[in-house]
This record gives sequence, structure tokens and C-alpha cells, in this order.
Amino acid sequence: MAEVGAVRAQEPTKQHRIAVFIPAAPAASIGDTGVRAWQEFFGELRRLGDNEGQNLTIERFSGEGRPEGYAELAREVVSRKPEVIVAVTNAIAQATRAATGTVPIVWIGGDPVRAGLATSLARPGGNITGVTVYVGPEIWGKRLQILKDAVPSATKAAFLTTQTSSADDERQLREAGRQLQISVIGMALEKTTPSEIQTALADITRNRPDGIVVSSIGDLFAHRRLIVELVEKSRLPAIYPWREYTEAGGLMAYASDDGDL
Repeated sequence: MAEVGAVRAQEPTKQHRIAVFIPAAPAASIGDTGVRAWQEFFGELRRLGDNEGQNLTIERFSGEGRPEGYAELAREVVSRKPEVIVAVTNAIAQATRAATGTVPIVWIGGDPVRAGLATSLARPGGNITGVTVYVGPEIWGKRLQILKDAVPSATKAAFLTTQTSSADDERQLREAGRQLQISVIGMALEKTTPSEIQTALADITRNRPDGIVVSSIGDLFAHRRLIVELVEKSRLPAIYPWREYTEAGGLMAYASDDGDL
């Protein structure tokens, strides 16, 4: 009598779905292999067994540099019902948390306590966890000091930032400027679009500062190549907040290693 063997049906692979929400760069740039943070992020997902197109679906969203649209887009992200939302920058995390108190949010940005995203670093509470790239206010003094070392005669520096950036950054930069005898001119963008950046840097150039300090906020990072190109045309020395700016041709940078973070 022939024996019939039963073949157990292979269990389907469990599918996961996450959303990644960034402030300014095109949504298609999420996962850009030229950005070390994305290299590390997606590499770690693969190491943990989560591979996009196999058992992982990633939905990509961008605020396109327009803060007034973050809240509406955050609600759309939540409506897609992802298991986890990855929120880049404080402003994106704030908009996302306002849209959901239940979906876990993994955030990367500045000081979470000052931004109201966490009760404390040890016990954040709520539905947000993540990583801060904020290393303390003294980094602004260090950046300005490096610029002064490069241009000893400098007495005026422009600070390219955004209205969604922490006011503490500019305050710390101005304090360092007083000690170094450098006046700091703030240039805060309402929107981080290419046209706004071009206008701002044209204004900075007309004011003829002795150097430029660029904010570390992620909204500007998305346009690092344009910023470096425009600064190079102005022939002004600049110090940048991330190594990718120098890889795009910028003069110098002083920063933590966001890939390790």
C-alpha cells in the first residue's frame, strides 16, 4: 500500500508596513544611498530581516518644505494605518503626534524635551521614541569658532536657518558671536523651497558678511547641493552642519555622526 505524505503548506511571510515622513526633500529621495543616515537605517532593517518589496512595505511622504501643509499631510499618513511612522525633524514629529496618539512614532530631530515631544529622555512617555541629533548648545560656538579660525578678520556672519528651527540655536550662536566679536545676522526662511533659498542667499550676499553658518535642521539638508552651489558662487566661506554638505562640495562641516545615531 502506497504511503501518501502530507506536505505542510508554507506559512505566508508576515508583512509589515511603515511610513517615513520627511520635511522637504522629494519623497523618492527617502533611502538615497548618498545619505549615510539612510544607508544605516535601511541596512539595519535588512539586518533585522525586514526587506522592502519582500516582507516590508514603505510608504514615503514629504512636506515639500511647506510647514503650513504638515498637519494635513500628517493626517493622511495616519489614515494609511502604518504600524510605525518614522518622523524626521521636530516639526514633522509634532504634526504627526497631533494626528495620532496611538500609532508608534520613531523620530529623529533636535531636543525632544524643549520641543514638547518627550517628558524626559529617560521616560519620554506617549507614543514617541527615537534619537536626538542635538549635542548641546556649545556646538554653535564651536562652529563659529572654526569659521573665525578660517577667517581671522571676520566680524560679521550670516546664519541661514528656518522659522521652524529652534530659536535656541540662533540665541546660542549670537552669544558665541559676542565672545568672538562677530555679529550674527539671522536669515530665517518661512518655506524651504529652492526659490526661497535662492532669494535668501542673494540677500545674504548683498549684505556681504564675512562668512555663513548653515542651520542643522533637516529642511535645509534636503537642499544641500543647491545651498553649496549658491554659497560657492557668492565666494563666501561657510561652515555646514553635516558631512554631506562637504561631500557636495562645501568648505567645511562640524557635526555628530548621524549615521551612527
